[in-house]
Amino acid sequence: MADDLEGRPSIQGQDRVGYDLSLGYRLRVMFSAFWHSPVRGRVLVIALALIAIILATAYATVILNQWNAPFYDSIARRDLRGFFHQLKVFALIAGMLLLLNVVQAWLNQMTALYMREGLTRDLVNQWLQRKRALRLSASGLIGVNPDQRLHEDARNLAESTTSLMIGLVQATILLISFIGVLWDLSSGFVFHFGTRSFSIPGYMVWAAIFYAASASILSQLVGRKLVKLNADRFSKEAELRFALMHANENMPAITVARGEENEQQRINTDISAVLAVIKRVAMANVNLTWVSAGYGWLVVVIPIIVAAPAYFSGGLTFGQLMVSVGAFNQVNTALRWYVANFGPIAEWRATLMRVTDFRQALTSMSDEINLRGTISYEHSAPGTLTLDHVRVASKIGEEIDQCGGFRVHENAVTIRAGEKVMINGDHNVNRKLLFLALSELWPCGGGKIGLPPQDDMLFVPQSAYIPGGSLREALAFPEPADTYQTRDVVAALEKAGLHSLVSRLDSRARWDKLLDSDEQRAIGFARLLLVQPKWIVFDEVLEGMEPEWQSTMMEVLTSMPDAAMIYIGRSDVYVETFKPRILHLEALHAKPEAKVVAKAPNAPAPAL
Repeated sequence: MADDLEGRPSIQGQDRVGYDLSLGYRLRVMFSAFWHSPVRGRVLVIALALIAIILATAYATVILNQWNAPFYDSIARRDLRGFFHQLKVFALIAGMLLLLNVVQAWLNQMTALYMREGLTRDLVNQWLQRKRALRLSASGLIGVNPDQRLHEDARNLAESTTSLMIGLVQATILLISFIGVLWDLSSGFVFHFGTRSFSIPGYMVWAAIFYAASASILSQLVGRKLVKLNADRFSKEAELRFALMHANENMPAITVARGEENEQQRINTDISAVLAVIKRVAMANVNLTWVSAGYGWLVVVIPIIVAAPAYFSGGLTFGQLMVSVGAFNQVNTALRWYVANFGPIAEWRATLMRVTDFRQALTSMSDEINLRGTISYEHSAPGTLTLDHVRVASKIGEEIDQCGGFRVHENAVTIRAGEKVMINGDHNVNRKLLFLALSELWPCGGGKIGLPPQDDMLFVPQSAYIPGGSLREALAFPEPADTYQTRDVVAALEKAGLHSLVSRLDSRARWDKLLDSDEQRAIGFARLLLVQPKWIVFDEVLEGMEPEWQSTMMEVLTSMPDAAMIYIGRSDVYVETFKPRILHLEALHAKPEAKVVAKAPNAPAPAL
């Protein structure tokens, strides 16, 4: 999909939901995304069909309302033959309306389905643009629980937009259809008060407008807090969902540490926050019910009261009175559409706010980040990787002399194709940041790094990523599953010590749960055999592995003698096997007067 509209306000680094963006701007953002979506054609075709069905339904409803006059007049005359004839007419009209309702229900569902498809695919495509998802995680609350916005919020927005839009169109068409009917029935009626007489053209129409407008104004005044309250509710629900998911994924560690009670308190705190905001939403809805329910009960008698002067003066028959009541109710229902849907509209606006803020945060990110100190990246000479006075800062947006960090002790380093290198250093150095710096995800610092072509390099993190699906898909990631021939995949598994998994190559499972940490790392080494990269950068991947697994992994690496290997960490088996060139990292301490804001991350750092 196309990027966002020009002239958009930037919310990069946003720490809260952006209430300052106007509703019109948010609608333009989503319309722009929809207009460039592959589902646009299907939605437009269904929309045209829906309009035709709604017009036909409105026409049949007008005919049904007109049917009231002869039907109730036959009752007033005690005309049994006319009564049964009108029942036959009703059966025909009702059958036609039933068919139209069923077709419209199917079109409604298809519209919601395609709207959700377009919106969800757009958000996922924007989220998984190169480096965006990782950068978003460092952007404050806007980057928390993206799964909630990609799944639940996208679904809610697609379904509520479809429902509200169709309801609005249907209410508008009914309003136009029945205003004419109500105007004709109440035109020409003269009010008599003593010796004075006067007429109000179409007075029933004005009465319906006044009744619906008063309900709308009261609903707006009473329920205006619901938009922000629903936004807060969705945010708290997402935090609770993340806490439960996080606890479930880490339950072994929690249990070993006997931390169930502590985790229970944390989750109960999130539950209390959700319940507190739900109570506030409930009270706001209760207050809104006073208005909506009150006007709902009044509508039982208001149409008759409005039409009573014309009926008792002899200007309307009993059947025409019922036609007037039906027309008044249809006009009132159409005019009160906003009142009846104030709660859903408030939820829709809250969801729209969350989705557009999320999309805005993604599309406002650029590849160039304005930092105070950055590492310069360039293409190195063929077959070389260079480190020229490389310094790595420990925090985003701070210079090394202010926040601390480390540097490569050997100022000018050239690593050549096929060479084996180990980079270690002081224990208080966060070597993981160098791994991220070499992969161009942590440019904070200084100096210059010359890199070979990206297609020649493969980065192996300490914790391997095992995507869901089949084992074949996990081995081929990020390439398609059919990239490698089966015999090569089987050979790679066997060489990596994963013989038992060969028979389950195409089994779909949560392999990240079924395999232990050593087996998951072995998947990464099997992938090396398939990719055969010219340059491999490791992040402490051998540390903590069982000796048997370490030996197997070294056999994998020794079978790739032409690959240059840069091992960041401390591994005795790597040193014994390759006798690598050793590079050293030494800590750089911040100036005493520097104000320390935060510690360097110990997990894969936020992308920049």
